[in-house]
Amino acid sequence: MKISFVTLSAMLIAGFGLQASTKTPLQVEHLAQFNQLSDIVLAPGGNQLVFAQKNGGVKPADSSHDLYLMDFSRNNSVQRLTQNSSREHQVRWAADGSAIYFLADRTGSNQVWRLNLAGGEAQQVTDLPLPVQGFQLSADGKLLALALRHKPGCGDIACTLKAQAADAARDDTAMVYDQLMVRHWDRWLDGYRTHLFVASLDTKPVTDARNLMPDWNSDIAGINEVAFTPDQQHLVFSAKMPGVDESWHTNFDIFEVSIEGGEKKNLTADNPAWDSHPSFSPDGRFMAYLAMTTPQAESDRRRLVLLDQVTNQRTVLTEDWDRSIYSYQFGPDNRTIYVTTQDVGQVSIYAINTSFGDVRKVYGDGTAGHLNVAADRIVFSNHRLNQPTEIYQIQPDGSRLQQLTHVNGPLLEGIAFGDFEQFSFAGWEGNTVYGYLVKPVNFDASKRYPLAYLVHGGPQGSFGNMFHYRWNAQLWAAQGYVVVMVDFHGSTGYGQAFTDSISRDWGGKPLVDLQKGFEYVQSAYPWIDGDRACALGASYGGYMMNWFAGKWPDAFRCLVNHAGLYDMPSFYSSTEELFFPEFDLGGTAWDEDSDYAKFNPAAYADNWQTPMLVIHGLKDYRVPYAQGLGAFTNLQRKGIESRLVIFPDENHWIQQPANRVRWYNEVFDWMKRFTAE
Repeated sequence: MKISFVTLSAMLIAGFGLQASTKTPLQVEHLAQFNQLSDIVLAPGGNQLVFAQKNGGVKPADSSHDLYLMDFSRNNSVQRLTQNSSREHQVRWAADGSAIYFLADRTGSNQVWRLNLAGGEAQQVTDLPLPVQGFQLSADGKLLALALRHKPGCGDIACTLKAQAADAARDDTAMVYDQLMVRHWDRWLDGYRTHLFVASLDTKPVTDARNLMPDWNSDIAGINEVAFTPDQQHLVFSAKMPGVDESWHTNFDIFEVSIEGGEKKNLTADNPAWDSHPSFSPDGRFMAYLAMTTPQAESDRRRLVLLDQVTNQRTVLTEDWDRSIYSYQFGPDNRTIYVTTQDVGQVSIYAINTSFGDVRKVYGDGTAGHLNVAADRIVFSNHRLNQPTEIYQIQPDGSRLQQLTHVNGPLLEGIAFGDFEQFSFAGWEGNTVYGYLVKPVNFDASKRYPLAYLVHGGPQGSFGNMFHYRWNAQLWAAQGYVVVMVDFHGSTGYGQAFTDSISRDWGGKPLVDLQKGFEYVQSAYPWIDGDRACALGASYGGYMMNWFAGKWPDAFRCLVNHAGLYDMPSFYSSTEELFFPEFDLGGTAWDEDSDYAKFNPAAYADNWQTPMLVIHGLKDYRVPYAQGLGAFTNLQRKGIESRLVIFPDENHWIQQPANRVRWYNEVFDWMKRFTAE
């Protein structure tokens, strides 16, 4: 008999003679057991909802990933649509709501499938010799836009197949490059690119498709940044122009191309910065898209732009609203656009009037996503520091909030979470800086608790009100720590000037904020034992651990540095997206007025004295592993207590469940060594 974790917990409780109401603090093993939601898509008309659910298990083999249908007209009843060993994802509705389309690898590679909701088995729609990376369905149901990996210069799929066969037949393993970039995130580039194809659904299965950009040596930004025009005769997509400079600029543009192929018209040629996520209003009058205005900046404010298809007039709808748009969707009235945006520690939902630009908050507690809009409801996902993702609905005016799913209800009933709160203090030059604090589980104000001081990455990021699988604050609270997360200068969600303030000042204002925040929480919360504190961070947060070691060496009993930057000049020469350091650090590593030497942790290595745990993934090409090795070498050579943990099969993040358990346990064991009374 297969026993669930919840049942097992109940049996253990009974075996030890404990009360059935006893709850267990969150453990890292719980993360793999939570059911996770994705692909939350509202039907045309808004009466039904499809969502994907990854069903957790005690072991990875116990999990499954299937689609479910919620029917609002039948008291929100839920029906399981698929039960297959393959993973169904990228769900799209047929325009009449009678069927759904999705990707699955049921026949050996990802292909498009169609499931009639009236009954029957899913039918294969595409049978292409290349895996389908993503797709969009035209409103009339006659065409598919497809993202396929393709050999630039090849006119058709057959040519790409010949190129793949020739590569496989080679005796040598050499990889040769004539331009940057040569690798990205966790893979070496192989000469193939993700291109946009189109195929007719007149015959099924689809066995061939037309490449709309055969000669381009750049990728489309992603299938979610592709849309059919209202007349179904063209596609718009976001991409970088072909060239040799893609690694050091951010100039994505929006292009329009006929479904027959041919010339690509650049619709945003006047903007030298990032343009993305085009879509059309229900009446076809407007094309909306997101636009930055600062070249090379990847964290510039994403403004919402409307392009009138009749007058060709552009209106920056959010020019006077100091928030960056995460996602957006037109309301059915064509006069309202609903958006999600990071907002003072939350990711909130707002409504924007397309005529006047008026902004109205709809919902703002926790982290909202998967935005879906109908005439009588907004459906979205939400998670918080004490709750994994669930699906909610709310009226467009912000009333009648309702939680629609409780996919983790039984498991959550047995878990105790630490209470949390948001706080603020006077940071650099007296500016207001916000943060979150999570109390230890079973908190007792008469006791004093050690501190886990978490520093977020980005650096333009935030540890806000969210349920994080890689840096879950509740796991430290379960270990008996007070968890403090400060959104220092450079964090997102507090206005663009605050976000921009970290550029050219990596080791300045953020360090002051973190020092002042550390001082503030000790004075404001007397049950925090600041003498038993460890600091932790990844990426830029890992950089800050190295910066702490040299510039603030006596504050913490221990440090945890995951994928942190150690030597800035060598980081520049080995990372892949050069536009990021060139913007944030003021140019190339050899520019005399750049910041690589000024804010280089390696330059202060002689000051290091704090014990440090260093963790890195060998497949991390954003912050290559030599950065972690450099920090560890310095620690060892100076005789400082230190430990190096390398994950050969991980990239910038720890993603595999077993590795995630090992990562947390290494961190907890390290901290216990130095925070014991």
